[in-house]
Amino acid sequence: MPADDQNDRGRSPTGPWVARPTRPWGAPPRAPASPPQAPASPRQAQVRRAGRRGLWSVAFFVLLMASVGIRAYKDLSRPEAWAYWRDQYISPSLTAQSIANAEFDGATRGRPALAIRGTIGPAAAGWLRQQLDQAHLAPGDLVLLSSPGGDLQQAAIMGEIIRSRGLATAVGTADEAGRVRPAYCASACVLVYAGGKPRYGVEGSRLGVHRFYTTGPVDDPVGDAQRTAGLVLGYFTKMGVSSAVVEAMSQTREVRWLEPKEALAMNLVTDPVGRP
Repeated sequence: MPADDQNDRGRSPTGPWVARPTRPWGAPPRAPASPPQAPASPRQAQVRRAGRRGLWSVAFFVLLMASVGIRAYKDLSRPEAWAYWRDQYISPSLTAQSIANAEFDGATRGRPALAIRGTIGPAAAGWLRQQLDQAHLAPGDLVLLSSPGGDLQQAAIMGEIIRSRGLATAVGTADEAGRVRPAYCASACVLVYAGGKPRYGVEGSRLGVHRFYTTGPVDDPVGDAQRTAGLVLGYFTKMGVSSAVVEAMSQTREVRWLEPKEALAMNLVTDPVGRP
């Protein structure tokens, strides 16, 4: 028998040559089957569920902050939005001074007051609410005004706040001793003054009115002016002021200073402290 056949064959126990089992060349050995994994314990399952909930919470928070950021960017991209945030948080256009005992000339007793001074900005109403809360004024206490005017809508809201708290108003400032001194209140400031009940007249103080107009671009200037006049008329009527004040406003774009007797006849001043 050839030698090659002898290498590939072997003897059986009984003597005959038999073929040896062979394995194909290059075939990898079969890996042993992995044992089945044990089921997760209740604690492990709870941890996995908590991890999935945490991931969803993080994803939801990221999406929420992204939507808020986009909305805030769109809002702050408008000039009026920047003006509001600046007036609210950075540089308020109004200042306030708490007065423990404000006295009119000839008054028998004084009263607590909050003296407000400056231009009425786009966030003035919220600012006023905070100042009144800090001053702890009670119904019948006084709000002193000294302002050239400003934002019409904010002024109307300020007047509503003053009326809702039962506060009185007067045009003036106060010195260190608490004595009320004359000042002026013009344009939108008159709406703030109208919120008081009563509304004191201080000798030498002045109330100025003019026709309101929109500074920004509008599609219908005539219609916008009519709507503004209607809102102002409704506001003054609610505050018990004669419609004659709106007629005086509509006559000129320049400030018209009302005579003391005229303001009293319009019921704009309800309680003259000095000479009418």
